Amino acid sequence: MSRRASKQEQVLYSGNDYKIQSIKNSVPMVQHSTAQPPHPLKDIVNLDLYPIHIHQPPPPPPSHPPNNNDSSRERPFALGGSATTSSSNNNNSVAVTLANFLLPHAIQSLVDESIQNMDKAFYTHKDHTHNVYLTPIDPSLPMDHVYNRQVVSTKGCIQTDQIPSDSSLLKLYHDEDFKRFLKNILGIQGLYPYQDPLSSINVHFASEGQELGWHFDNSAFAITLLLQEPEGGGVFEYVPSVRDSSNLFGNGGSGGGEDVSREQVEKNKKTTMESYQMVEKILNGDIVPKTLDIKPGTLVLFRGRDCLHRVTKVIGDKTRILVVLAYNEKPGVALSEEARRTFFGRTGMEEHGSDS
Repeated sequence: MSRRASKQEQVLYSGNDYKIQSIKNSVPMVQHSTAQPPHPLKDIVNLDLYPIHIHQPPPPPPSHPPNNNDSSRERPFALGGSATTSSSNNNNSVAVTLANFLLPHAIQSLVDESIQNMDKAFYTHKDHTHNVYLTPIDPSLPMDHVYNRQVVSTKGCIQTDQIPSDSSLLKLYHDEDFKRFLKNILGIQGLYPYQDPLSSINVHFASEGQELGWHFDNSAFAITLLLQEPEGGGVFEYVPSVRDSSNLFGNGGSGGGEDVSREQVEKNKKTTMESYQMVEKILNGDIVPKTLDIKPGTLVLFRGRDCLHRVTKVIGDKTRILVVLAYNEKPGVALSEEARRTFFGRTGMEEHGSDS
């Protein structure tokens, strides 16, 4: 004997597209069907709103190899439904925010866990500065050149090897359904942890007067979860399309080292100069940045390699707590030693040996 279920929400997948659709027709159900085991993330993720446990086919491989005009910044997020997107133009989303992704009790549990381990965080100080490219100073350029111009980051950070072994963050980060969900939105084939022992999961703290200075990301995309918002300040600001890493480095920004035509070299020079001019205007406050309205429990996917971005100074006694879940499209990638020294105060090689 069977009965018919009432109208329900179901997730449907088609290629790269993730869509939430309402099934208006009733669905036949077997009365004595075997119940599915609870999902490992049922106490962490709002599976009713984001049913990531319903499998979808992987994104198809690209129809042609990447080239200088096929960088990650030109691939839109493959997301439908009610998610909020922010775009640099009408065709390309640079940010997706998924509100209420975490369950309320999971947010509070992670806030408590983070505060308990806050004493382990490394804090950058005002006398420890960096450029927006997170690279060493270029001695071939004047010190007042925008490439060498220094900005301040004063936030604290807990690194991957300091995350408790029973933390929900580890369970979420390594869950295959979660990674499949991210790959489908990002439209990519692979999702791998960082090779180094510090960079895959970070918990960031920003208290009164602390900030994250302007910078470009090393990776093509960033994934964050806000756990606690401050009383004021702590606003995520960004300016899209400040540079084109595919034109700067070739091979979609990967620095493949292939031969480049004279025409491409001249184009790269022009692009670089235009990017420097725009960065200088941003640092001088001559360009008004865009902002993201983020509440606790929100999952954000952001393409930050070509977008200059920062977090403004926090106001008030309540600490801003944010989790960064960092992946790569290919295995064996480590965060640069310069970036690790700047934000972690160490490279991890002292405790764990070589990255390789």
